Amino acid sequence: MDLALQGKVAMITGGSHGLGKQAADSLAREGCKVAICARGQENLDATSAEFRSKGYEVLAVQADVMSQADLKDFHDQTVANLGEADILVNNAGGRKGTADFQETGVATFREGLEFNLMSPVELIALVLPHMREQRWGRIINISSIYGREYGGSIDYMTGKAALIAFSKHMALNLVKENVLVNCIAPGSIDLPGSSWDRFQQNSTPEEVAEFIDRNLPAGRFGWPEPIGDTVAFLASENANLITGTCLNVDGGQSRSLF
Repeated sequence: MDLALQGKVAMITGGSHGLGKQAADSLAREGCKVAICARGQENLDATSAEFRSKGYEVLAVQADVMSQADLKDFHDQTVANLGEADILVNNAGGRKGTADFQETGVATFREGLEFNLMSPVELIALVLPHMREQRWGRIINISSIYGREYGGSIDYMTGKAALIAFSKHMALNLVKENVLVNCIAPGSIDLPGSSWDRFQQNSTPEEVAEFIDRNLPAGRFGWPEPIGDTVAFLASENANLITGTCLNVDGGQSRSLF
C-alpha cells in the first residue's frame, strides 16, 4: 500500500533499536527521510549503516531526550540536513522507579515524568510551529497499555497516562489545522534486552508459560513490526480522520474497555 509519505521528514526518538528503530524503518520504507536519535553512538552507527544499505535517507544524532539542549540539537540538525519535520514519533521512554511510591521517592518519580511526559512535550514544542504554518503534521506518541490501566512502575504508569491526556487535548485543538496527534499503546513486546526479554531469561519455562497463559490472549509476546506499521499508517493520509485516539497494539492483552 502506498501511504503517500514520499519525501516527508520524520523525527523518531529512541530510534536506534526496538520500537523506535522499527517505526523509523516502516516510515523510511514508505519514502520518508528519517532522523533518529539515541544515547548510544554504537547502536546509532549500526542502525544508520543498516538503513543506508537499504537505500534509506537517514540522519543519526546522539542525544539524551532528558536534555533540553540535546533535543534542540536533534531538531536543529534535522532541519539543517533533511528539512523541517512533518512527522514526529516520540518513542523514547521507560521506567525509573518501582510500583511502590515510597520506595520510588519523589525525585525518581519526577525523573520518570520528565522521561515519559516532558521530553515528548519539549520536542513537540520545537516541531509544532512549522506543522501549524504548513497546515500539515503528524505527532505520534508511544504510550503503553499501562497508561490506560494499572501496571508497571508508578512513574511509568503516571507518565504514560499523562501523555495520552496531553495528546488528546492537543489533538482537539489542532485538528482544524490538519495537525493530527495520536498515541499507540503497545502491550508486552519481546525485544532483545527489554524487560520482557529479561523476564524470560530470569524465569523458569513454567513461569513464562503461566504468565503468557494468564496475560496474553494471543498466546505469545508481541513483536516490533506491527507497532512500526501502525506508526506509518497514522502518519499517512489514509488515517486523516484519526486524531486524539490511543490505539492498543497488544494482541488483546489490555483489560480496559476504552
